[in-house]
Amino acid sequence: MTKKEQQFVRTVRAFYKKSGRHTLPWRKTKNPYRILVSEIMLQQTQVERVLPKYKEFLKVFPTMRELKEASLGDVLRTWQGLGYNRRAQMLHECAKICRGALPKTYEELVTLPGIGSYTAGAVMAFAHNVPVPVIETNIRTVYLHHFFENKKNVSDSAILEKVEKTLDTKNPREWYWALMDYGAFLKKKHGNTNVRSRHYTKQSRFKGSDREIRGAIVRTLAGGKSIKELSFDTKRVEEQLEKLVREGMIVKVGKGYRLP
Repeated sequence: MTKKEQQFVRTVRAFYKKSGRHTLPWRKTKNPYRILVSEIMLQQTQVERVLPKYKEFLKVFPTMRELKEASLGDVLRTWQGLGYNRRAQMLHECAKICRGALPKTYEELVTLPGIGSYTAGAVMAFAHNVPVPVIETNIRTVYLHHFFENKKNVSDSAILEKVEKTLDTKNPREWYWALMDYGAFLKKKHGNTNVRSRHYTKQSRFKGSDREIRGAIVRTLAGGKSIKELSFDTKRVEEQLEKLVREGMIVKVGKGYRLP
C-alpha cells in the first residue's frame, strides 16, 4: 500500500475503535441466514427502522428452514413496517430454493433471487470471514471522500481498485464494519457524496407513486382489511392489483384479494 492508503486504513480503524456501532445484533452472529436477513432488510432502509423488525422477524422465523416452510402471506405480514415488500418475497424464494440452508460460496449465493454482488460478498465476509471486495453506499462514500475528492462520474470499478488494495484479508468482517460506520458518519457530516458516483440514481418520489399504492395494498391485506378502504385512484389501484397477482405477491379470490 502507498503511504496515503496506509494512513487511510489507520483513520478508518481509529474511527471504528472510538465510534463504531459494536452492539448491532447482526454483528454478534456468524449465522449466514441471520446475516442475510439483516442485509436484505438494510437495503434502502435505515438501521433504526431495521433493528426492531430484525428481532421480530427472527423470532417468528428463527431459521431458514422455518422460513421455507412458512407461507408468503405470513412472511409479508411479519415484514410490514419495512416497506419494499419485494425483498421479503425474494428472501422467501431464497429459502425455498436453498431448501433451508444457504450455499457457502460467493458464486452460488449470487445466483439466488435478490442477492447481488454486494449481498453475496457481505454474507461471505460477515458469516465466513472471506475477503471478497464489495461496494455499498457507505463504503462508496468513504472511498469517494478519501481518494476521489472533487472528482465526478467516478466508476465503481475505480473504487473497487482501492477497496482491493486496502482490504484486510485476515479480518474482512471487522474492516467492512469499520468502513460502513465511518461512511455513515461521513454522510451525516458532509452530505451525500454518492452523487459523484457514475452509478448514482436519485430515488423517485414515494408520495403518489405506484410504489406507495403497492405498499398500501399489501399492508391493507396484511391487516385483514378491504382494499376498498384505499383512498387512491381506483384505476391505478386496479393496475397494481393485477401486477401484484402476476408477481405472486397477492392472490385473487372471487372478487376479492388476499395474501398467499
